[in-house]
Amino acid sequence: MEVLRQVWIHQYFWASEGQLRWREGTALPPASLRFDSPHDTDAHYCVKRDVEWSGYRVHFTESCDQDLPHLMVHVATTIAPVQDGQLTEKIHDDLTTRRLAPTEHIVDTAYLTPAHVERAQRVHDITLLGPILADNSRQAKAGSGFDKAAFTIDWLNEQAICPRGATSVSWTQLNISGHTYLQARFAERDCRPCPDRARCTSSPTRPRSVAVLPRPLHEIQMRNRLDQKTEQWQRRYAIRAGIEATLSQNVRAPGLRRSRYRGLARTHVQHVLTAMACNLSRLADCYEPTSSARRAPRFQTLCNTAGFAVT
Repeated sequence: MEVLRQVWIHQYFWASEGQLRWREGTALPPASLRFDSPHDTDAHYCVKRDVEWSGYRVHFTESCDQDLPHLMVHVATTIAPVQDGQLTEKIHDDLTTRRLAPTEHIVDTAYLTPAHVERAQRVHDITLLGPILADNSRQAKAGSGFDKAAFTIDWLNEQAICPRGATSVSWTQLNISGHTYLQARFAERDCRPCPDRARCTSSPTRPRSVAVLPRPLHEIQMRNRLDQKTEQWQRRYAIRAGIEATLSQNVRAPGLRRSRYRGLARTHVQHVLTAMACNLSRLADCYEPTSSARRAPRFQTLCNTAGFAVT
């Protein structure tokens, strides 16, 4: 009865005129609170780029040692709306507990922020490698404007210096979406007459301001954005493509995207068993004695019987 009551609350509401109304998309509860089926209250709706589904997310961590089989060493299952970056710290904690922490962990952008890089190095001595999100400001996209990287930060005096040499006049701490930023604001007397104003800000009257992360995170962000443009960094990162092949293998063979059970706990067991099956298959392929005879393909047997040579 409680599940039925929640379904009604999620999908319907009493309108002001006293009529029962169907909730439209924007009026529905958040996907993390709303289950899509009374038969599985752990299954939630999610959209990632152009893919929509109702269910769960699985996160595989795979070894990538050279000359050794690539095995999955960690499996995490969450409800679908949980974002990838929320799992990074848990994965590192779990790997460390099991004495499987890597010296270098290669991930995609969704698992990576400057804070993740800093914590992985400080807490677990793990080098977290992956592309930091690019600066999406108008100036950075234009390629000719004064983006954040063009400003020099004087941390000691809590000031920012613009490319034209002007110094900020205020330094305040902001909290944006749970993250701490430091905002440097420039004086109107410096910004208004500046000949490069059009390259710096789109506002016709307000002065420029720059929000940066605290110093350790800002330096990680700037350094990584420069490094990931180099050929050496791209060669190091190229090995991450292997996990995409692993996901494809487990989607196509054991049907990873289809949950055979109801509930988060049981679905996690399925994901663990899927990873184990993949590991056993890879170990068998790697360590199978070369002298063991394999059954010849039927076509080859037919050709041999008929007296044809097949190479």
